[in-house]
Amino acid sequence: MHAPDTHRPVVLDRREGPFGEVVLREHGENFEIIANGCFLMDTSDGRSERLLIDAALAALPAGRPDPSVLIGGLGVGFSLVRASAEPRWGRIAVVEREQAIVDWHLGGPLGRISGAALSDPRTEILRTDLVTHLRTTTERYDALCLDIDNGPDWTVTQDNGNLYSPAGLAACRARLTPGGVLAVWSAQPSAEFGEALRNAGFHAVTTEEVAVARGVPDVVHLALRDD
Repeated sequence: MHAPDTHRPVVLDRREGPFGEVVLREHGENFEIIANGCFLMDTSDGRSERLLIDAALAALPAGRPDPSVLIGGLGVGFSLVRASAEPRWGRIAVVEREQAIVDWHLGGPLGRISGAALSDPRTEILRTDLVTHLRTTTERYDALCLDIDNGPDWTVTQDNGNLYSPAGLAACRARLTPGGVLAVWSAQPSAEFGEALRNAGFHAVTTEEVAVARGVPDVVHLALRDD
């Protein structure tokens, strides 16, 4: 009898949704989310997801009371957990279009990561598509922290590309309060995206990097709305 291979991922759930296939895998001590065959994220290292939240809060004008944050993508829950751990945040809204991912948190194995944050009274889960929400809602937020792809140059589905287009960035800007901050996670730096942010009317466009074990660093793109 062969011993089980602990180095191979084990599929815990696989679902076909309106945007394609989404899979939750267990790989040793970590969980992985795969969408349409594209690796999205795992639970091995959440530094850049936490930086997404911390950098956005640090970029807001000092003294702003109870700033609201919209987190685009629930993922494995690291960004939500970081926001919930910070008492300065007011409302914490999380947009997630994949029902499977919501289920994996509310009643599945990812709940061990996000359980306390999901029961935080400031937290609200919006089960909708981020691009659609930004285009149709009248809500405004002090910070948009977006992590729905591997970056502006590597989207999970073709429709997500609209988020990084001039129209998509205009929608982001419209959803921010004056002085609000847009933070976008990326698996690699993108000078082109920085220029797109400036062309969309954002200012103070910067990037913050997190070194990874192999390859280029993860990046958080930051930009402010000035009026």
